[in-house]
Amino acid sequence: MRGVSRMVRSLGGVYARAVRPMTLGVRLLGHDERGHVFLVRHVHRAGWFLPGGGVERGETAAEAAIREAREEGNLRLDGPLALVGIFRNPLQRGDHVVLFHASVRALGEKRADREIAEGRFFDVGELPEDISPATSRRIREWRGDLALPADW
Repeated sequence: MRGVSRMVRSLGGVYARAVRPMTLGVRLLGHDERGHVFLVRHVHRAGWFLPGGGVERGETAAEAAIREAREEGNLRLDGPLALVGIFRNPLQRGDHVVLFHASVRALGEKRADREIAEGRFFDVGELPEDISPATSRRIREWRGDLALPADW
């Protein structure tokens, strides 16, 4: 049954790209008062990522980032939402990612659901080994270790 569900999601993505050749997504680099960053591990793919997702019709990118933080991390913004940059995603033709940064606070433990297996804060010096390469780069850019690129 899981294989069928993944196939349906995959076909949905192919259909969405055919009907809407340009997509817009958001990611939030959220950190707590200690400077620890919040990452999520999805049910359907390996690795740790910044919380985020697609911008829904009628929604601003900022609204999408706030919604995704709540849905994927049970997080509330604890400060202003700041635009970091808009990136082209070379792995997905026509896809762009808007990255925001904000201080966040957990509203309680994030429980596993049909999309997110786990979500938690990490010290930037002790990130998980299976963090996605793009997520690792975004954190290093935020810390000032790397310059911002044009591509995700």
